[in-house]
Amino acid sequence: MKFISIISVVFVLFFSTQGCKTIKQINKAIAPKDSTAVVIVDQAKVDSMIMIQNTIENLRSNYIDFKTFNAKIKAEYQDNKGKQPDVTAIVRIIKDSAIWISLSATFLNIEIYRVLITRDSVVLMNKQVKEVQYRSLDYLQEVTEIPFDFQTLQDLLVGNPIFIDSNIVYYKKTESQILFSMVGVYFKHLLTLSADHYLLRHSKLDDVDVSRSRTADLTYADYENKTGINFSTYREITVSEKNRLDIRLNFKQYEFNKELSVSFNIPKNYTIK
Repeated sequence: MKFISIISVVFVLFFSTQGCKTIKQINKAIAPKDSTAVVIVDQAKVDSMIMIQNTIENLRSNYIDFKTFNAKIKAEYQDNKGKQPDVTAIVRIIKDSAIWISLSATFLNIEIYRVLITRDSVVLMNKQVKEVQYRSLDYLQEVTEIPFDFQTLQDLLVGNPIFIDSNIVYYKKTESQILFSMVGVYFKHLLTLSADHYLLRHSKLDDVDVSRSRTADLTYADYENKTGINFSTYREITVSEKNRLDIRLNFKQYEFNKELSVSFNIPKNYTIK
């Protein structure tokens, strides 16, 4: 259905992973056993566990902790069929509770879709055809074919790093940047941080399952610090497996820790699908 295909694009935009976990310890750096894994090229620095642990601690110090988040985003995206119409997204998050998304066609400035995600459910409302769908959170995994949970979807939207794992297999620091790689349950993850403030600049994700070609590139740029929070206001996301999707996100407005509502009233004349 057209409704499902459009919504799938929306959630690929905000994909994340099930099983993402906070680092509990930095394991001993080891060389990967298979030829597709990242190869350690700077053994001297990898051997310095103090340096690696310092990087992880500084990365975590930039973690955005919040109670609420509200943003207006201009989203541009292109798929295998070419460039699609620009979308304006209003995103509201009550931490660990609800993610509310309103989507409008930019050139019309009319709300077309509304989505409410909780820790165990998804409600999809198509205002064009007056339809509503009620699904479990697993539905998003089925549509996008990408495993995720509520926590990491939330982190991705506010700009926190995702897919963090303690199994570090590569580390290198230069004057301008820090690169390190880890291998998790689903992905091999190469992160690039700025050397001065340890800000996340780039994430490269490759599926650990060699039978799949699922990859993702996430770029974070144009950081601002208005209220003590380092926030990336421009992001590029490329997701590919059988198809490719390129996304640009421009955060036109954003604020943290303000009172907001995520009310989601369904009109009585809407059809339940």
